[in-house]
Amino acid sequence: MEEGDCPVRRWEDLDIDILVKIFQSFDLFELTSGLAQVCSAWRLACSDQLLWKTLDLSVLKSNFIKIPLEPYVYVDCQSDTTLTRLLKICLNLSRGNILTLIFHYNLYVSDNQLTYTAERCPRLKRLVMPAWNRIKKTGICRAIRIWEDLESLTMPSIANPPYVMEEIARNCKKFAELKIMGTCDMLFANTLVEFLPNLKVLSVRCTMLSKPVLIIILDELKKLEVLNISHCLITEVPPAPKKILTKLDESILEKASRLRKFITCMSESCIMCQRTRNDEGLMRWYKYEEDLWKVDEVRSLAI
Repeated sequence: MEEGDCPVRRWEDLDIDILVKIFQSFDLFELTSGLAQVCSAWRLACSDQLLWKTLDLSVLKSNFIKIPLEPYVYVDCQSDTTLTRLLKICLNLSRGNILTLIFHYNLYVSDNQLTYTAERCPRLKRLVMPAWNRIKKTGICRAIRIWEDLESLTMPSIANPPYVMEEIARNCKKFAELKIMGTCDMLFANTLVEFLPNLKVLSVRCTMLSKPVLIIILDELKKLEVLNISHCLITEVPPAPKKILTKLDESILEKASRLRKFITCMSESCIMCQRTRNDEGLMRWYKYEEDLWKVDEVRSLAI
């Protein structure tokens, strides 16, 4: 080496901690674009658990059309291929370290994709579910059996909730938080009381909620600490005629007084309340701001 020359350091000689810090600024697509193939040091950095505590797939939506027969959607083959490829790369790099898994509500995951994911992130604590259409009972139940550490679930409403809640009750002993993106009817409320009596946090915002259902939740979920019914249409007596309450009466407020936090909003001037009314209690999230569905007044349930 001539006098004055500096030794040339190679990228692979860069400290792993520095590489990880750099990679933390990359989005999911950049992180899975081939960085791990550069050299062994980069692959090691790409697999660091700091990068994989959360796998956020909420930027990924299926290209689909609705059809009249089950599963009521047809998903474009390219969408499926893209998702499968991304899952394989992410789950390979994550080495089982994913604790939070977030799907977009318009991502139509198949049974095989869900099972593949569950088997490779067994330590999962929080799940934000995709659409149910292509997931069969056997698929979700098998995944829940793997996720014994599951504590929090955000899910679209489902026509037959008992089997899901029963599976959670049987396998997920630390389960404490639930957010329902859709209708919470009498069947759903009774299912929660039967299978998840120790539930601590429940969010059923921006939906139609009958007063009898609300009373069951407040009376029968004895361990409940936080209840969010913000922007809900509260009805007096289901199913018809549906009288929409403009405020909660004293009996409801008395029952809710035992909670650590009871979050409500029924204001005529509130934009979200107006949107719930316009959508007749079934929010059409695709009509609004891209990430609006991620919002929740309960901080631990927001995305």
